[in-house]
Amino acid sequence: MNLFRTGILMALLTGIFVALGYLIGGGLGMVIAFLFAAGTNLFAYWNSDKMVLSMYGAREVDEATAPDLVRIVRQLADADGLPTPRVYVAENDQPNAFATGRNPEHAAVCATTGLLRRVTHQELAGVLAHELSHVKNRDTLTMTIVATIGGAIGMLANFAFFLGGDRRNNPLGPLGAILVAILAPIGAMLVQMAISRAREFEADRSGALLSGRPLWLASALQRIEHAAERIGNPDAEANPATGHMFIVNPLHGGGLSSLFASHPSTEQRVARLKEMAAQMGQLPNPGPWG
Repeated sequence: MNLFRTGILMALLTGIFVALGYLIGGGLGMVIAFLFAAGTNLFAYWNSDKMVLSMYGAREVDEATAPDLVRIVRQLADADGLPTPRVYVAENDQPNAFATGRNPEHAAVCATTGLLRRVTHQELAGVLAHELSHVKNRDTLTMTIVATIGGAIGMLANFAFFLGGDRRNNPLGPLGAILVAILAPIGAMLVQMAISRAREFEADRSGALLSGRPLWLASALQRIEHAAERIGNPDAEANPATGHMFIVNPLHGGGLSSLFASHPSTEQRVARLKEMAAQMGQLPNPGPWG
């Protein structure tokens, strides 16, 4: 089912990309855009994880350089029957994390330095269990490819906006070029939103089951959200198409940014996790995040 949904979502994004190609260059532009989209999909399948990690300046770590982080990832992966993914750290003061890779055998988990400084050992385990659930559910391929295609759509939309498209083949004329250039990135954002919201809830649920402590993740989400509201993420702002990959929305801003938020609200997520904990007979821990 995941493979089928992924195919539908990729077809939608490719369709948006091809439509923009038609806007810019008519029939020839549409053909070029289709070939470019096909090439981008193929390239992203093999390289999107490396591209995303590079965007955030992430460095690979091991037990010598980040023993606690790597040990938690290995223990959780073993408990879930997964190959141990590569582990990365990004120099970024905003607490956050994401997973990437085309399959569990080629997966990577990345935590920011801000996350490692601001969460407890138990909260970190909750976050990493969530990210490993994305790996197990094979969400990471979809999320990283969508980030790549979404960024390409934004770039092509800028071309359409400034160049005005092929007026001979565009029945809407210059106004149509402007409208499509504005609406195409919104369409891509809606696809990202559809991907991320459902999958975040599922990763919360399966990650909480993996760690055995839903309240660890609930506490971490509250702590991360509180800090992320105050601390910017310049790399994410420069690459907004990757925002849906993070455990908590790394982007700032209201208006359309809030309307098309790629993540469900932290309040909803925490409420579900607390309900899970209650069903498991676990009481909230005392403290500001319990």
